[in-house]
Parts: sequence; C-alpha cells; structure tokens
Amino acid sequence: MNKTKTMIQRSIFVLAVLDLEVSSRFYQDVLGFSIQEIGDPGWRMYVRDDCRIMAGHCPDATPPAELGDHSYFGYFVVSDVEAEYQKVVSHNVEIVKPLRSEPWEMREFGLRTVDGHRIMIGQDID
Repeated sequence: MNKTKTMIQRSIFVLAVLDLEVSSRFYQDVLGFSIQEIGDPGWRMYVRDDCRIMAGHCPDATPPAELGDHSYFGYFVVSDVEAEYQKVVSHNVEIVKPLRSEPWEMREFGLRTVDGHRIMIGQDID
C-alpha cells in the first residue's frame, strides 16, 4: 500500500452570510479585503493577501450569533496586529476579546463580523 503524503496547497474559508452586500462592504471597508465576483450572483470571494473567503448568500441560515463557540471560523496571523486593531476599533466593530499578549506567544484580539461570525487576529510575539 502506497502511503504517499499529500500537501494542503491552500485553504479557503466558506461562510454563509445573511446579506451578501452588507457582508461584502464589511470585509472590504473594515478588514481590507477586495471583493471578487465568481460567476454566481449568490457568491463572492473576499481576497486579502493569501487569505480567501467564499461568502454565500444564505438568508435562511442560522445566524452565527446563535451558534455559540462555533461562530469562530478563522485566525488571521498578521504582520502588525496593533494597526489591525486600531483599524477595526475605528469602525466601531464589536471586540469579543481585547488586544493582549498571550502565553502561547501571540498578541491577539477577537472581533465579531457584521454577519455575527467571530475572527481572531494575532501576531507572533518575537
């Protein structure tokens, strides 16, 4: 039996959003993603650097805020967490975890998106 190990070449998050227009504006204006059409009017790709998020318009989906801990979908490691934090705060986004240094050698904070999903954003502590 051949046990060749395959590699994950990239990852893409896939999210159900209640309002695709509102979500797209949030990811563009607050988090700095570009918004790309992908050939289906119910879907968009949010792109920033090597991060990709496919957002699908799902108005009947369970709102993420009702999912409890399962509303976390990603941890973005950035080069300047202080700048990211200031940008998010300047847009009056809900902070679910204040910016702080953690024993696992990350300086991080958590936010809730306009859709109700939660994201952690952190930077390696040198």
